[in-house]
Amino acid sequence: MSDPGGAGGHGGLGGDGGHGGSLAPLPEWLLPVQQGAASITADHLTRFTPPADGSARLGAVLMLFAEGAQGPELLLTERAHDMRSHPGQVSFPGGGLDPGETAVQAALREAEEEVGLEPAEVRVFATLPDLWLPPSNFAVTPVLGWWAHPSGVHIASRDEVHAIHHVPISELLDPTHRVTVRHPRGYQSPGFMIGPDNDVILWGFTGGIIAKLFDFLGWTQPWDETRVRDLPDYMLAADPRPTPGLLDIEDEPDRPHEDI
Repeated sequence: MSDPGGAGGHGGLGGDGGHGGSLAPLPEWLLPVQQGAASITADHLTRFTPPADGSARLGAVLMLFAEGAQGPELLLTERAHDMRSHPGQVSFPGGGLDPGETAVQAALREAEEEVGLEPAEVRVFATLPDLWLPPSNFAVTPVLGWWAHPSGVHIASRDEVHAIHHVPISELLDPTHRVTVRHPRGYQSPGFMIGPDNDVILWGFTGGIIAKLFDFLGWTQPWDETRVRDLPDYMLAADPRPTPGLLDIEDEPDRPHEDI
């Protein structure tokens, strides 16, 4: 499959289904992602699958692809640093499903609430398999969208969002930006260094989805797994109790993130 670094369905969606199907066609560099999403299974992404009894709470995140100044990119948010749950974690926009919502509707609504994204500008082209977060019992559906003509985003909810990151995929694939993230409790997880100064740690649930999807697509480049970065203090100053109304899209701190 082609590498997007130099380039300028599940859930019943089929190839283009869901929101925005009549918008601009997908660029060539994004076609491998669409094709990969049609064949990837949960086992490629995680060893946790939602319980068969349907008892898991439902959530969704938006994996939004766009074309930025530095080529193909992903939109990510950095959670507020004073949140009780997972402060400062880099994540996809997302949250729990409201009654009667689909995963696509929830992902787009949450993105609008968090960063002012206009849902009508997004072409949803696939979903990934549901991924289960055992500590919070959430079954999370990653929704994949193409943002052909961005009108811009802003921090719409400062209670939830500290910063917005437009991360070039070329930087995510750059081996010099890959690190092994170490938690004080001893476990480790593959991660990325992002942001203007490449000093913001992307790891955990969100980093795992990105890393394992890139692995599946054959995009990952060899990187030095002995390069270790410790989590900053602000990411550790969390009350592990669930925050009402918010989706914990990072695993709880007493679970090894490498298992996600």
